[in-house]
Amino acid sequence: MSANFLAVSAVTTRMTADERRASVLRVAREEFAKTGFHGTSTERIAERAGVSQPYLFRLFGTKKQLFLACIAAGFQTVREAFEEAADGLTGEEALRAMGDAYMQLLADRTQLQAQMQAYASCEDEEIRLLVRDRFGDLVGFIESASGVDPARLSRFLANGMLLNVIASMDLLHADERWAQTLIEGCMEESKA
Repeated sequence: MSANFLAVSAVTTRMTADERRASVLRVAREEFAKTGFHGTSTERIAERAGVSQPYLFRLFGTKKQLFLACIAAGFQTVREAFEEAADGLTGEEALRAMGDAYMQLLADRTQLQAQMQAYASCEDEEIRLLVRDRFGDLVGFIESASGVDPARLSRFLANGMLLNVIASMDLLHADERWAQTLIEGCMEESKA
C-alpha cells in the first residue's frame, strides 16, 4: 500500500459543532429515557457520546438544560409526525392519521420512555413549564388540524395517554385478555 493511502485512511472526519450537539442529544435522550433526570449521570452521557464532561457542559450549560433540550426534541418529533400525517386532512381523517403516526412512534422505546420521564419529572417547575408549553402546543395543533370539538379532542388525547401506558408495559403484543381488551378499545376509539 502506498504511503498516501495510509495517510488518507488515517484521517477521520471531524464532526461539526451542530453534529456533535445532535450526537450528544441523541445519547442523552437514550440515557434519560432509561433512568430519568435524577438517575442519569452526565459522566455516562459524555462517555457514551465520546466527549468530555466539560465539553458537554459547554454545549448545554447544565444537566437540566440538556434534559430540557431532550424534552423539546421529543415533543418536536411528535409534532412533526402529526404535521406530516395530517397534511391536507381534517376532522376524523386527520385524527386517524395522527393516531396512526403516534402508533408508529410508540414502537421507539426511547421516544416513549423519554416522554414518560418528562411527565414524571414535572415536580421541577422549569421542567413542568416546558412540558406544559410543548404539550399545549401539541394540543393546539391537533385541535387546529382536526377541527374537532373539545370532547372529541380530549378523548383522542386520553386514548393516546392510555396507549403510552400500554406501550410502557410492553403490552402491544401481550397475550393477557385484559391487555387485548384495552388495546381493542383504543383501536376502536381511534376509529370513532
